[in-house]
Amino acid sequence: MDGAAPLFRMEGISKRYGGVRALEKAELVVEAGSIHAILGENGAGKSTLIKVMAGVVAPDEGRMTLDGREATFASPGAANKAGIVCIFQELSLVPELSVADNIVISDPPKRFGMIDRKAQRRIAEEALARAGAADIHPLALVKDLPLSRRQMVEIAKALARKPRILILDEATSALTAADVSKIFAVLKRLRSEGLALLYISHRMNEISELADQCTVFRNGRNVASYPAGSKSDNEVVELMIGREYSHIFPPKPAAVPAAAAPRLEGRKLSWADRLHDISLTVRAGEVVGLGGLDGQGQRELLLAFFGVLRGLSGQILIDGKPVSITSPSVARDDGIGMALIPEDRKTEGLMLPMT
Repeated sequence: MDGAAPLFRMEGISKRYGGVRALEKAELVVEAGSIHAILGENGAGKSTLIKVMAGVVAPDEGRMTLDGREATFASPGAANKAGIVCIFQELSLVPELSVADNIVISDPPKRFGMIDRKAQRRIAEEALARAGAADIHPLALVKDLPLSRRQMVEIAKALARKPRILILDEATSALTAADVSKIFAVLKRLRSEGLALLYISHRMNEISELADQCTVFRNGRNVASYPAGSKSDNEVVELMIGREYSHIFPPKPAAVPAAAAPRLEGRKLSWADRLHDISLTVRAGEVVGLGGLDGQGQRELLLAFFGVLRGLSGQILIDGKPVSITSPSVARDDGIGMALIPEDRKTEGLMLPMT
């Protein structure tokens, strides 16, 4: 950068929660017009780092500079005003509000003291177009959108704040392949416009395609920074975990013989206009993948096996015996022993007010 100060710098950042060290003397340099990937295992300190940067938590020690001047952020709002916007892995949308309401929720346009709905819609349409999601209607309710489209609204919401530094924490985790390609095009365009982007992902192929610079964190410390593409995937994984790649994964077990008895079987399953004469066999020891574009019935098939859908036709067998799974509680019964991790774990899998 010809000796010029970087856009943003973190030096000696430490953060503890009781006896747990989340960050220890962490360092990070962010340049304008670049995509900087942050890598590390779960618990390596990545999320705490971006929370400090985004004003969500205060560091115990260390300093940050923006445009060469010392910076502190007492709140996410203060970070936003400085041009630092974060898209967290957990969506922050209000399901009962419209897409446009969500996009401008932190700073709605006003006229004569009232929200200017025309201006609000214009801002939303511009943000959605910039996010490559112009097909999403700004007046649609967020609760009526599939999870992948909600993620696109979250990205549009961030872009509406006109960030200088955009942080994306696993922002593609809920997206379809088509949406991911759109987001990649958007991020590359933003980079060409001079934005700095911090990108957190466990998907090595995404890092290879997008990143200019990479920083690896382990146990709250940054252990390496290097130009993207200068290390192999195996070398990166070794940096992340601190041991040789050959010691990470056990040998892959032999394939399950086709003659093995099925553990779970669905025969000619149909439901509403979503499932049409579906048959599927899963044997003990198998991992079966369900492919296809978003909304092609994969989710409904899993819900059918778990007893969520009403009016299902066809037959489900466990260990070769027909069963009637009329509810999730029946599916969880000892005689069946099925568990489901839903698509939207926050709203469908957890009771947030409970411990």
